[in-house]
Amino acid sequence: MDYMTRARKLLGEMTLEEKVKLTVGADFWTTNGVERLGLEHQMLTDGPHGLRKQEGSADHLGLNQSVPATCFPSASASACSFDRELLYRMGESLGEKCQREDVGVILGPGVNMKRSPLCGRNFEYFSEDPYVAGEMAAALINGVQSKGVGTSLKHFAVNSQETRRMTISEVVDERALREIYLPAFETAVKKAQPWTVMCSYNRVNGVYSDVNEWLLTDVLRKEWGFEGLVVSDWGAVSDKVRDITSGMNLEMPGTGDGYEKELLRAISRGEITEDQLDDNVVKVVEMILKIQDGKKASLRTEEQDHEDACLVAEASAVLLKNEGNILPLSKERKIAFIGRMAKEPRYQGAGSSKINPSFLDNAYDEAVKAGLSVAYADGYTRDGQKVDEALIAQAKDVAASAEVVCIFAGLPDAYESEGFDRTSMKMPESHLRLIEAVTQVNANTVVVLQLGSPVELPFKDQVKGILLSYLAGQAGGKATVRLLTGEVNPSGRLAETWPKKLEDNPSYSYFPGAAASVEHRESIYIGYRYYDKAGVEVEYPFGYGLSYTDFAYENLTVQPEGTNACKVQVTVKNTGNRAGRHTVLLFTGKKEEGIVFRPVKELRGFDKISLEPGESKTVEFALESRAFSYYNVAAGSWCTEGGSYVIQAGNLTQEIDIEGDGKEALLQAQMDQLSAYRKPASPFKADDKAFEALLGTPIPAATRDPKAPYDLNCTLGDIRDTFIGKTIIKASAGTMEKLKEDPSIAEMVDAMMFEMPLRGLRMAGSMGMNQVKGIVDMANGKMLSGIVKMIRK
Repeated sequence: MDYMTRARKLLGEMTLEEKVKLTVGADFWTTNGVERLGLEHQMLTDGPHGLRKQEGSADHLGLNQSVPATCFPSASASACSFDRELLYRMGESLGEKCQREDVGVILGPGVNMKRSPLCGRNFEYFSEDPYVAGEMAAALINGVQSKGVGTSLKHFAVNSQETRRMTISEVVDERALREIYLPAFETAVKKAQPWTVMCSYNRVNGVYSDVNEWLLTDVLRKEWGFEGLVVSDWGAVSDKVRDITSGMNLEMPGTGDGYEKELLRAISRGEITEDQLDDNVVKVVEMILKIQDGKKASLRTEEQDHEDACLVAEASAVLLKNEGNILPLSKERKIAFIGRMAKEPRYQGAGSSKINPSFLDNAYDEAVKAGLSVAYADGYTRDGQKVDEALIAQAKDVAASAEVVCIFAGLPDAYESEGFDRTSMKMPESHLRLIEAVTQVNANTVVVLQLGSPVELPFKDQVKGILLSYLAGQAGGKATVRLLTGEVNPSGRLAETWPKKLEDNPSYSYFPGAAASVEHRESIYIGYRYYDKAGVEVEYPFGYGLSYTDFAYENLTVQPEGTNACKVQVTVKNTGNRAGRHTVLLFTGKKEEGIVFRPVKELRGFDKISLEPGESKTVEFALESRAFSYYNVAAGSWCTEGGSYVIQAGNLTQEIDIEGDGKEALLQAQMDQLSAYRKPASPFKADDKAFEALLGTPIPAATRDPKAPYDLNCTLGDIRDTFIGKTIIKASAGTMEKLKEDPSIAEMVDAMMFEMPLRGLRMAGSMGMNQVKGIVDMANGKMLSGIVKMIRK
């Protein structure tokens, strides 16, 4: 009997109240169950690059302690491996850990697009390219779920910033949705069928994700064939009754019975039917059954997982510069490791993905273990907030007596986190001054970067080597030393473009938007799609990465196989004297501009191979019509503009003639108004007329109407000047200041306080929905009504 049949059978034995209770969580991390029918409570808890299971006080910001678990490299790092098999293996390790900890679903992976390098949560996302993000996510999901544990693909959809993430409306045209922001979810759903998809906090074109029937039902289920459960991000429910009819199945966390009563009243009033409720609840029952059937013993150890974390870190590091073959380091040379991060690494991001590592390597200790002669100096304080001249002077002395210096630098915890976005691409002045000072006394300097997102590199021409580790997880120290010494040959390639400066980014003029909305005026032009089209020089392009050996491309062939499909083959040879691994990236692009504006090229395939010195291998790709298509909003489908298309692998190109369907003619009138997109400028600008033509609707208001009454979706920041707002802020001041004693989370705490919608106060556990409604009444000047609701709870 399949899961749907079993679930339907159990539904038939439930009371209405039991069904309603299954639509909400029992507490912060667990679902409700129906014990008399054998349906147990199940735990869903944070990932995505390790397990964050809290056994004591619960929160979704990484504030309270969790059980020890392996911290793998974050997605910004692991994406650079371009290694599906490795991500599958990482998923297996995560699944085994979930089994050991009795966790039914791990919350991840995240596949939101890296629209701007400033997004505070970019470290948790794979790429600016939807093909990369979808493929890596599918591999990880399949690995986890092979162990009888579920995943939660997140955050659906267009959650590409942290600023006002809980209420912001992402204003984006449908073509950009279809070509950029949705395909990674589509790929993961079709190739891996995650047990759950997590809806995001934000609105998409004015509609909150939890009640966005077009997203959750029409696209996710009907178009893509998603079979699992949709769970809310923690506190993302805006309207529980509409959730039932929109396709959102499970509200997390549990926050009392307010929404349960609301649902029961809605059913009694005929606003929703019990059949609609059943269609919703059956997905929850299915998930519980899968978890219960999947429970099994795990024989893996934390030591084995740590070794796997090291493998991922090694495969993900990107060698950005190696002037004069300064790397690999010889053990015979006198080496200096400078920078606090050599001993106290920045190995993960802050927020809900913060793992309590089972072990933690650092590069200095691992270098000593490896037999290197290593001197050390701090160079800067732990938080890196201020330049310490005494530490810099000490670092210069150590550097002057070394043959090679490795400076460990990047972004401290306080610079990027869930909950807020960065405001610049600059590294701390203390790190920059250190690099400047050291290069003045030792030209043989290598910088090892530990960070979650691109930064400006003013020192690029002053150093001989740059090794990018991103956030390399708990085994990053060992992996870094093995890479620096050549025990492992670097093979990572950038899964995102590194611009020279923030102003070069296409979203620069529009990110992070205004109080009510953020406009995606750049449309499909994010990442390399923009930089290539606008001819903007970048620091390091998408797909860039050096090796200690060399590779050459030969014999690129394209063999048509039916209408608008082909087989592509290319041979890669290791022409150096070291074994190495290399990722072949395959792009397609229309040779000449047609009616529809298009990027110069788009990634359509990748494969990672291992080659001994002198060895050659032929890599094969199968391209179908989607590889040459664009989304035609007027036709409501993927369409193809005929003509010659270029297929590129490495430095080789071939052409293929593609048959068109002629439907681009439907867009001719619209395209005539979009010159800003046909030849995008730098910095990117699109005026109101062009953006409205692209949207097909008037541009919505960017700010809240100050005359509009406050509602449950308004934030504490919105009502901060009202009597009740000031009262809440004053009452919370002590707790806020206590939390902010840790400078690494201070900005996140402020953002969560003032940008959380009022309905989110329920998540604190001390307020019922009626009390929250009382706060709204008082904010609107209805003091008596508000007080009555507060008293009644």
